[in-house]
Parts: sequence; structure tokens; C-alpha cells
Amino acid sequence: MTQQVRAHMMLSLDGFGSGLNQSRERPFGTVDPRQLARWMFEDADTNRAEIDAIVDHGAFVMGRNMWAAPGPGVWEEEWTGWWGPNPPYRAPVFVLTHYERPPIEMEGGTTFHFVTQGPEVALARAKEAAGGRNVAIAGGVTTLRHYLNAGAVDTLHLKIVPLIVGQGERLWEGLTAQLEPTGSRHTRFATHVDYRVTR
Repeated sequence: MTQQVRAHMMLSLDGFGSGLNQSRERPFGTVDPRQLARWMFEDADTNRAEIDAIVDHGAFVMGRNMWAAPGPGVWEEEWTGWWGPNPPYRAPVFVLTHYERPPIEMEGGTTFHFVTQGPEVALARAKEAAGGRNVAIAGGVTTLRHYLNAGAVDTLHLKIVPLIVGQGERLWEGLTAQLEPTGSRHTRFATHVDYRVTR
């Protein structure tokens, strides 16, 4: 089977993946993560296939702000990501950044690698590290939009939640990639929509 690049993201009904003023204490900024991820925590059994699919990849690429809140640039050496000592990825994760840092090995098989050479290099390294398995663009919004517009993503899965955010990081702003719907499924707290990304 041919290796693919896939992407998953939670979006509000008006297209936002996070709010304003992200911080270490509020990773989604002004958006309450309990509302955005309600489908995952309050209705996990119904959404089990979609939850499992998020981390079912051989390697991942994410932007710096998904790994750590926006800051002055220098790394806080004690910070190892939002997920605690045992992140859910259990595979190599390539973090886009302008600031070098040695890889961080975590419990469960996750290693965070910090890539300063740009998105194309990060994706190439992820593809190689995945060993033939699929690669995921894990977010955030700006990172996902870049790879979509570059034609680097094969499929996109959105979890659209019944929440109006109004302002923040909106996926649709500046998106030039063409998305062709291939399927959808409605659950209590989210509508799952699959797209094929056309070049």
C-alpha cells in the first residue's frame, strides 16, 4: 500500500481550531477545550474509531505552537509538551521551529525531533521515519493550512463540533487547496467529515 499523508483536526462550526491568546495555561486560547473535545471525552465509545485513527500513524508533523504555547523563542528546557511523560503518539514527531533543540525521548516510544529547516524537510524526515506507514499532519491550524495548500496532504478528516468561536485561528482563511468530500458521520457532539485533497 502506498504511503499517504493524512491530517486530522477539530474545528468549531465556524471553522476555528483554536481561539485567541494561547498560553501555557490555555493551549486553545479563548476556546474551552472541554467544549471543543467533548466528542472525545464525553462520547468516547461512539467516536472510538475516530479517536484511534488520530494516532494510528508511523510519524507525525506539528507546528511549534501545538507542542508549546507561543513564547519569546527560547526553549524552556523543562517543557516536554502538553501530554505529560507518556504522549499518545508512540512514534517520531517532527516539530517545526526556528530554534534548535536536541530530540526528546519520551515514554511509550514517542520522540520529539525539532526541525529548523522548514516544512518540506520536516515532512521528508517524517516519511522516512514512518517506514512505509502513513504520516499525519497533526496541526495546528497554520501548519495544516500550509501543507494543504502545498498539495502535500492526501486526505483530511475534520471533526466539526457544534460550537461558535468567532475569532482565533480559522482553517478556511487563506486556504487554496481543493477539498472533495468523500464521507461523513454524525455523532452527538461532532460531525466527522472526510475529504480527498485535490491538487
